Amino acid sequence: MCLCYPWCVKQRIECSGANDVRLVADAYGDPAAPAVLLLHGGGQTRHSWGGTAKALAKEGFYAVSADLRGHGESDWDPTGDYSMAVMRADAEAWCRALHTPVLVGASMGGITGMWMEGTRAEEGLPPAARALVLVDIAHRSEAAGIQRIVEFMTGRPEGFASLEEAADAVAEYMPHRPRPSNTDGLARNLRLGDDGRYRWHWDPAFMGEERRPRTSTHVDIFVEHARRLTLPVLLVRGRMSDVVSEETAQEFLQIVPHAEYVDVQDAHHMVAGDRNDAFTGPVVSFLRRL
Repeated sequence: MCLCYPWCVKQRIECSGANDVRLVADAYGDPAAPAVLLLHGGGQTRHSWGGTAKALAKEGFYAVSADLRGHGESDWDPTGDYSMAVMRADAEAWCRALHTPVLVGASMGGITGMWMEGTRAEEGLPPAARALVLVDIAHRSEAAGIQRIVEFMTGRPEGFASLEEAADAVAEYMPHRPRPSNTDGLARNLRLGDDGRYRWHWDPAFMGEERRPRTSTHVDIFVEHARRLTLPVLLVRGRMSDVVSEETAQEFLQIVPHAEYVDVQDAHHMVAGDRNDAFTGPVVSFLRRL
């Protein structure tokens, strides 16, 4: 019997999003504790937050790591809708269920949080989250970095013959990380098709040219959404990121002058995965100051 329930026990919870899409999450810690909602980036799953979620729970928070619609075990949208409107509605559903959590969003998850709070402010609604942590994402992104992500996500529609082949592709995409000798963790991000081939665990419609949430939206609108942010904000950038430059980070701090900023050394775009301890420490510090 586990005697450390607040952080070592994982529970599966669900929530209903826009278009009745079933959303799935892993929850760690005491549900009565202050909640932290973790939203991953496009093409990832809730498992990318495993280490962070456990660390937050151990610090006394209720950490909920959710699969975005069309990703992981969350349902694919029946109409292929992955617009910012439905992503916002999904995030709001989680925020209601978790009673105004802090939203920690990496890349696509952060864009969703920024869009949600910016549009709510424009509509005269109070914030849905208690605070917003943006992980290597801001009001604009570097085109080359985004293109590299898109090419990786769309580059193997035929899938992989084995987990080892998929691991080789990930190692080529992230040469700064050592190639894992065990593919068990990678298996959680793949689905095995009827043809015996492995494909990434997300709906291919998510990357349709007109379906991509951010690229199908006028980018300048994110500047306006950022300006409307009144809730506490923390921007976390990977110092080696090719998606958010230091120049963009400083622009964001001018647009959102009350925001705090952390630059994580030796981390790339996937900050939590690259330097989990260096990432989690400043986030816990920020949460405790709220």
